[in-house]
Amino acid sequence: MKRFKTQVIVNPESAKGQTRKRWGQIREGIRHFIHDFKFEFTEKPLHAIELTRAAIKDGTDLVIGVGGDGTMNEIANGFYEDRKIINPEATLGIVPSGSGCDLTRSLKIPSGLKDALTVITEAPANMMDVGKVTFRATSGGMEDRFFLNVSDFGLGGEVVRKVNQKRLERKASSYVRCLVSTMIQYKSKRVRVRVDGADLPKNEYLIGAVANGRIFGKGMKIAPEARLDDGFFDFVYVRSMKFLEFCLHGWRLMNGTHLRHPKISLLRSKRIEAVPEEGETVLLELDGEQLGTLPATFEMVPRSLLIKGYL
Repeated sequence: MKRFKTQVIVNPESAKGQTRKRWGQIREGIRHFIHDFKFEFTEKPLHAIELTRAAIKDGTDLVIGVGGDGTMNEIANGFYEDRKIINPEATLGIVPSGSGCDLTRSLKIPSGLKDALTVITEAPANMMDVGKVTFRATSGGMEDRFFLNVSDFGLGGEVVRKVNQKRLERKASSYVRCLVSTMIQYKSKRVRVRVDGADLPKNEYLIGAVANGRIFGKGMKIAPEARLDDGFFDFVYVRSMKFLEFCLHGWRLMNGTHLRHPKISLLRSKRIEAVPEEGETVLLELDGEQLGTLPATFEMVPRSLLIKGYL
């Protein structure tokens, strides 16, 4: 194996602080497989972007992230500057250590430390697609952000906000509990959606999921046939449902059979524009973090990032 200049970026607060407690064990595991590396802890939101960007500019070939989906999102954004990849040959490796690690399922990365490190050292470095979303940030201005797995608007954004507010561990029971409690009061949103230049019929939307990977919400198979290297999003949109109807059919999200429901549709696309009707506030989340609201434009950036895993 080629000897890489390796930087490990650790979110010590991931997995409800367990990553910090386990760091000694994780560090020794990495040393067994990688031998020579540097590591840094994140200290604030978006710090992983800064650390990754600086490491790649300093000649780092392999960036290993230790954390969950949110941490990997920040690290991936650090591979870019001014919307362009800094070094096309720099590679991302993942050691799952977070409350939410849905991306690793699409990459066939095991949750165990030894097995995950085996993927980093033995799996091929594959070019994966990346999504780019332009959205209204909480500051009020428009911002860009890359995402690796799934971005969605509507109910999902509300659920993620509630999960984060309650600081619940993102295991399936916690996410589902917040999903049900949010759905009780949630009203579908009037959103104008355009897919690859064609307007969808006017409707009220419960969920609009722009999926690069297959799974979100700690195990929900929102886009069961999505691929990380096919150059297309799987855009799954759910039209308005009553609470009882959602309870009767929402379980299908867990096994991926929800696409059979007449109010749920799938379109494969490269660009999606979502604009709320006047008076509507529609939350947006990406890779498990609630960052802003619609309007938003989602654009596919095909085969943009080298990553260790099996696509």
